[in-house]
Amino acid sequence: MPRNYSEKLLLDVFKDDQTEIGKVLAQACVKNNLPAIHVAKVFGVTRMSIHSWFRGSDIRGKNRQKIGEFLEEIRKANEAGKLPALNLNEAKKFLESLIKE
Repeated sequence: MPRNYSEKLLLDVFKDDQTEIGKVLAQACVKNNLPAIHVAKVFGVTRMSIHSWFRGSDIRGKNRQKIGEFLEEIRKANEAGKLPALNLNEAKKFLESLIKE
């Protein structure tokens, strides 16, 4: 079972008006109950990379584009009532649907 996001991360991500793409990604993941370990699979990176992005580290151009597309999918899922995920199985199912082989 994935761990919940730490209180320290939550405070950092939601303080002030965040516009960095990594922090916007973090907010979307937290608000929609999407665990970092499964989000990492969508991007083909490690969980630690996701957490680094959440904290504001540099993100390569190709991943910035993927994040934009990912955020758009989250927006659509919110409008359709598919998110926020109510449990881990729903979160995994949503995230797996975004993985392009």
